[in-house]
Amino acid sequence: MKTDLFPEDIRPHLLPEPGGDLGYDCLNCRSRLQPDRLYYTCPKCGGLLMLTDSQSERLSQKPGSFWRRLFDYRLMDNRQAIRGVFTFHEFIAPLIPLEDIIYLGEGHTPVVAAPPSLAKEVGASFYVKLDGLNPSASFKDRGMAAALSYLQYLTRSQGLTQVMAVCASTGDTSAAAALYAASLGGPVKSAVLLPRGRVTPQQLSQPLGSGAKVFELPGVFDDCMKVVEHLSERYQVTLLNSKNPWRVLGQESYAYEVAQQFDYELGDLVIIVPVGNAGNITAILSGLLKFYRFGLIDRLPKVIAVQSERANPVFLYYSQNQAERKYAPVTVRPSVAQAAMIGDPVSFPRLAALVEQYEKAAGTSFFVVEVTEEAIMEGMIQANRRGLPVCTQGGEGLAGLKTALAAGLITPSETAVVDSTAHALKFMDFQNAYFDGRLAHEYGIPTRPELTNRPQAVSIPGVLPDGHTKMSEDDHRKFVAAAAREIAAALDLKESQ
Repeated sequence: MKTDLFPEDIRPHLLPEPGGDLGYDCLNCRSRLQPDRLYYTCPKCGGLLMLTDSQSERLSQKPGSFWRRLFDYRLMDNRQAIRGVFTFHEFIAPLIPLEDIIYLGEGHTPVVAAPPSLAKEVGASFYVKLDGLNPSASFKDRGMAAALSYLQYLTRSQGLTQVMAVCASTGDTSAAAALYAASLGGPVKSAVLLPRGRVTPQQLSQPLGSGAKVFELPGVFDDCMKVVEHLSERYQVTLLNSKNPWRVLGQESYAYEVAQQFDYELGDLVIIVPVGNAGNITAILSGLLKFYRFGLIDRLPKVIAVQSERANPVFLYYSQNQAERKYAPVTVRPSVAQAAMIGDPVSFPRLAALVEQYEKAAGTSFFVVEVTEEAIMEGMIQANRRGLPVCTQGGEGLAGLKTALAAGLITPSETAVVDSTAHALKFMDFQNAYFDGRLAHEYGIPTRPELTNRPQAVSIPGVLPDGHTKMSEDDHRKFVAAAAREIAAALDLKESQ
């Protein structure tokens, strides 16, 4: 849409200018650091950092209705810098000039209503936000768009000639980091650390295809994360895990999009999110609080975090009496929700701080539930069978919805949005293993025969095609007729009259 077709009061604001006073705030010692370099932890005390805008009150100079209209109109503008997560530039990272913004097609993923038959089975109407429809096929692209845009700004403004971006990953982070680093090129190279044998072949192929250096380590994600943290403390590298606070800013866009997609009316909504490394749930809470503070939404929705019983430190923490809560990492066991198989979420201190703010603003609206591995797989297959291509983390979210309904945390009259964090194709190996009964030993997941599906070989006598030798027309005709008869019998089809 051309600029002169937009309303006059919107036109001057379509393309935002850099502004605000963004800085790093330490959650531990309350120090504030300037954004002239990339910090992961506080250099004074080692505490975790949050990026905040000390001039954010300037946003209140415009009413919430103005911001809603502006963001809605920006969706009709074709300029790349405001097409993705930076549609919400003023709320994401106002420091970054438009010239440094990277856009690879991320953000604005659809929310799709569950078919009535599936909603009836689950016991409530709900939507799935298909975040696997991002460029690297996961929600991680939201955070990488912000983190790498900042890195491009830093590289350009400071004349950096060599940047090594590193991350630990269960698969999706490495794919996103490698893809966005590759788009920068020039001085930026990337390396990823993966737990050996804990990443699907599809996920492994992604950073390799993007040209990253890929290192497979023994252990699980938490072990890889410790190595990456050691590197970032002692060597000149750029850390791209969610310890990087710029990642969290980009992932706030999920909350902004949900608000926009539901016409900014979230009072009867329930947002259901897997915990994983706690970066995404942190970002969603932060984004919702910002929109609430500046009047874009007038009520905060319930938020339900979901963990597998095999990787459940956040569930265990919030299950304790509030006055006696103590956080403790757990030793994870193998989970089909691989991206959530994290026993010591890096962003937990951020999450705890934001939950406290959220409950002060919204009352008791944040809950954590745990689900079984069996429920995760059945949730994934159940959704796929109804036309919703969710990953195992999406299956975890659907299992969380059922658990929350059974526990009375939400009611059937409320509407849920389940986050499917990645594309289903990344995790099809788990589906096929379920069908073949191969998940029982390591994951403790029995196969329900009514949920299985396997290919059926068509066996017929006579001369058969081999893909190399040309058949005679008569032999090929016989083959086609025989194959069709067998398939028709298997499908119980009746011949046309």
